[in-house]
Amino acid sequence: MPQIKKILVANRGEIALRVMRSAKEMGIKTVAVYSEADREALHVRFADEAVFIGAPASSESYLRIDKIIDAARKTGAQAIHPGYGFLSENEDFSQAVDDAGMIFIGPSPKSIEVMGSKLAAKEAVAKFNVPLVPGTSEPIDDINKAKKIAKDIGYPILIKASAGGGGKGMRIVENENEFQEQMERAVSEATSAFGDGSVFIEKYVTKPRHIEFQIFGDKHGNVIHFFERECSIQRRHQKVVEEAPSSVLTPDIRKRMGEAAINVAKSCGYYGAGTVEFILDDSLNFYFLEMNTRLQVEHPVTEMITGIDLVKLQISVAQGEKLPFKQEDLKIHGHAVEVRVYAEDPSNNFLPDIGTLQTYKRPQGNGIRVDDGFEQGMSIPFYYDPMIAKLICHAETREMAIEKTIRAIQEYEITGLETTLGFCNFVMHHEAFRSGKFDTGFVGKYFKPEVLTATPDPAEEELAAALSAHILATPTSTHAATQHEIVPVSKWKKNRI
Repeated sequence: MPQIKKILVANRGEIALRVMRSAKEMGIKTVAVYSEADREALHVRFADEAVFIGAPASSESYLRIDKIIDAARKTGAQAIHPGYGFLSENEDFSQAVDDAGMIFIGPSPKSIEVMGSKLAAKEAVAKFNVPLVPGTSEPIDDINKAKKIAKDIGYPILIKASAGGGGKGMRIVENENEFQEQMERAVSEATSAFGDGSVFIEKYVTKPRHIEFQIFGDKHGNVIHFFERECSIQRRHQKVVEEAPSSVLTPDIRKRMGEAAINVAKSCGYYGAGTVEFILDDSLNFYFLEMNTRLQVEHPVTEMITGIDLVKLQISVAQGEKLPFKQEDLKIHGHAVEVRVYAEDPSNNFLPDIGTLQTYKRPQGNGIRVDDGFEQGMSIPFYYDPMIAKLICHAETREMAIEKTIRAIQEYEITGLETTLGFCNFVMHHEAFRSGKFDTGFVGKYFKPEVLTATPDPAEEELAAALSAHILATPTSTHAATQHEIVPVSKWKKNRI
């Protein structure tokens, strides 16, 4: 198969830049696509070529398969990288790229289709003896039948949409009395969000941890994993803090989970980068949750502990090359923590707080990586996900990685809008996180908006008073020349925990 010489990146923001940088290091030219809202975006400026594809709304731009394929044709791109989100897990897009005679830098349409349905995925992996949470193996729409199954499984149970994710179409049912109402709500929400009201029932695992394995397959039947990521710090069923490796896996559990993840990939003939997600209960039993058939937002923590550029590997595998190493060649080096910097207000239920980055200064130093798509003075578009950046810190030990993350958060300067930095700072200091004794219920159990409220620090107040007295005592001409200004410390920096 000929070497790829030009790639169109069918995405925006930090992931588009991240893909383009690796492609550039491989000597591959890149093509950006952009909406009206992204005319001045960094990924547009960085690419060798850029093609306008429509209005700000995703449905008129980044989700338009026809426009993206047309842009690739016009620019002579031989391959398309979907990034994550948008069309990255759309089998029709993967097929359209193949039909256009281009290379889709991702899995086959069939693999995406199978793993895109939670029920189909469970059916596929069951043949490979992958542990599954007790529950139904087919869609349920009969209330009475569903009630009986729920009773047999034992409450609490989880009603879950077969299609989609992000917590939509998901309901926890504590007892039989509330079952019917919750099931009707789950079906309605799944139909509205995904156009598919199929739901299934499974045992609700209390105090679960979210552990996922980065897997990789090539087109020659080889599959390996790059160890696990801990993704249990979530809000609205979506991740905010990730780390690798997990603080609770023993070598034996890691080995068994890794083998299970590889079997999940083999169950659908998978090639390319993918992530197999598991639920881990408080007794360290693990169960298959789902597979994401794309690169994950949190892939940098895996890159930091393995030293492998996963995007470069995606490109190599897509053009038919074999994986250059075996499982036994891979080792974990140190520990990495990632915090997602969202334009959200943690004190207001993490609602988006879109605005302009009046100040934007990234932290620096050894072992610190910032993947972002913005610079100072730019606005965060309200049409898309409000993530500003990913801050990733790597060190020799977990404790050192946490301390480095705290330092980096304090060094990160963002004004003009609220961000999740304060919440992430809270997490890094919390005993439950530092001890490793936490689960997906961390936010509900420990986080209250008032912990981010600025409280006067006596030492800071005394210093500010002394500085004010000094300035007031200074002659006017000197005062004007020095232009002293007292700047309030941001709320999250005051919150030392």
